[in-house]
Amino acid sequence: MINGLHALIYSTDASADRAFLRDVLGFAHVDDGDGWLIFKMPPAELGVHPTTEPSPGGTAEVYLMCDDIEATVTELSERGVEIAEKPTDKGYGIEAGIRLPSGGVLRMYQPRHALAKDL
Repeated sequence: MINGLHALIYSTDASADRAFLRDVLGFAHVDDGDGWLIFKMPPAELGVHPTTEPSPGGTAEVYLMCDDIEATVTELSERGVEIAEKPTDKGYGIEAGIRLPSGGVLRMYQPRHALAKDL
């Protein structure tokens, strides 16, 4: 039976982004060797959104969830994290994005919908 979810972030500077997740966001991890870190994530949810464009292998996005996005953005800014996308009300929640060292954007949001992560 399925026992977990393994998400991926593709990066042009994996070492720098791994260090960011480890040192700045403070995610616990295991080292699988040669600096290949695998991070423990908070409880997760999976939503399925409709699309008109089929994609080989599927399409996925990663969003970190938080209870108070304004406080989270403030705390991360104080740690020197670049806020790439300021908090924006999307109806279902408030979204923001933080810049990874590689230049990519990691999105996060404060949901306003029913939550499955605590089931």
